[in-house]
Amino acid sequence: MSSNPNKITKLFRLIKQSLKGEEHDYTQGNVKTAILLLSVPMILELSLESVFAVVDIYFVGHLPNADVAVATVGLTEAVISLVYTLGIGLSVGATAIVARRVGEKDFTEASKSGAQAITVSLIVAILVAILGVTFASDILAIMGAQPEVIKEGTTFAQVIFASSPAIILLFLINGIFRGAGDAAMAMRSLWLASIINIILCPLLIYGYGPFPELGLVGAAVATAIGRSTGVIYQCYHLFAKSRTIKIYKTYFKPNFEIIKSLLSISTPAMLQFFIQSGSWIVLTYIVSVTGSTDASAGYQIAIRNVVFFILPAWGLSNAAATLVGQNLGAKQPERAQQSVLLTTKYNIIFMSLVTLLFVCFSELIISFYTEDKVILAYGSQALRIIGLGYVFYGIGMVMIQALNGAGDTKTPTWINIVCFWMIQIPLAWFLAVYLDLGPLGAFIAIPSAETVLALLAFYYFKKGKWKIVQV
Repeated sequence: MSSNPNKITKLFRLIKQSLKGEEHDYTQGNVKTAILLLSVPMILELSLESVFAVVDIYFVGHLPNADVAVATVGLTEAVISLVYTLGIGLSVGATAIVARRVGEKDFTEASKSGAQAITVSLIVAILVAILGVTFASDILAIMGAQPEVIKEGTTFAQVIFASSPAIILLFLINGIFRGAGDAAMAMRSLWLASIINIILCPLLIYGYGPFPELGLVGAAVATAIGRSTGVIYQCYHLFAKSRTIKIYKTYFKPNFEIIKSLLSISTPAMLQFFIQSGSWIVLTYIVSVTGSTDASAGYQIAIRNVVFFILPAWGLSNAAATLVGQNLGAKQPERAQQSVLLTTKYNIIFMSLVTLLFVCFSELIISFYTEDKVILAYGSQALRIIGLGYVFYGIGMVMIQALNGAGDTKTPTWINIVCFWMIQIPLAWFLAVYLDLGPLGAFIAIPSAETVLALLAFYYFKKGKWKIVQV
């Protein structure tokens, strides 16, 4: 009779330990414990990351010109996802290298690798910011935005692009922390950034108290300030505190061997996420040109919720990547494989629950963001159809991140090319345009392609070549 209370007590003790960020050797001991300690803060971290998009879309969705405002945020976020791609790609490389060095117990080299990753990321981020601010209106036009969206949204887009360094560094430095197994620190930085964004968003959009009424632009300014604060917090703990990763000024001296290793992993990872982001941009375009502004707005609201519920599953997947990297560094490939298969099991359970939520309550969820009946109809339809593939999303994410964590970023890149550019985009165009299904065709293409991706990723994971990748 006492076993269940003991298990519950142990569970809460482990959750408390994971949130406190106590140091733990993830190459030893119970694998379930290791997954729990890593995944709880990673799930909370990425749940808070998704709040950025949901908060913005919620508040701008209640502005007088809601259809234009929501479409602007959606189109801009679709393009800024390319910036996320750079940040995520660089963070994949940083996580893989740092995790491998930590698994080898070489903490100095792990810290040096982190410093080199920050240097490369800053250079990339500044270039992106300059290009984005300069060509913001042209980018919206290319995306098929209506004239009123371009007029209202250019400044919004410029502010978001100007914050590219904060976006990229937030991803990158959290990748360093995750590679070191310091998931709690990554979580705290996202929490801080998200909470500031949540507080500032209504204040700057509507001009409450001493704050100026900036309307749509206020959402962008709030997000930029929130992310920048998160980066400052990260840097404080990287440079001023004694943790697994401690970076000194001398570590920033260019080390071309580390940079080469970082880029050899990060470049395919960037391409990998660019392929995925590019596909989402094309789908946004297809919805925009085959439907109305209302269709675009409904789709964007649905996608925000899709992202909101995918990111916790991605948190579990990131735990798998860290465990793979550290256990390969410790010469324990079988433990690495066991970690991935267990994580996949947990992700399937979570994603099954989300599927039920989306299929049964799609209208209720979308109605939280809009009262417009046309936008509501498009949004709930998109959420139901996309939600049908959630279990496969969960499987594919863990497998892809496991391969990335091993440093094998090329295999997932080829999988993404096949699934997103050879299946998803052509299928969406065929259904939407040639069969005249309109936005519905794009919705159907998403779970179709993701199912194929999950099956391919599982096949290559089981082949096991990732176990012998050198980092």
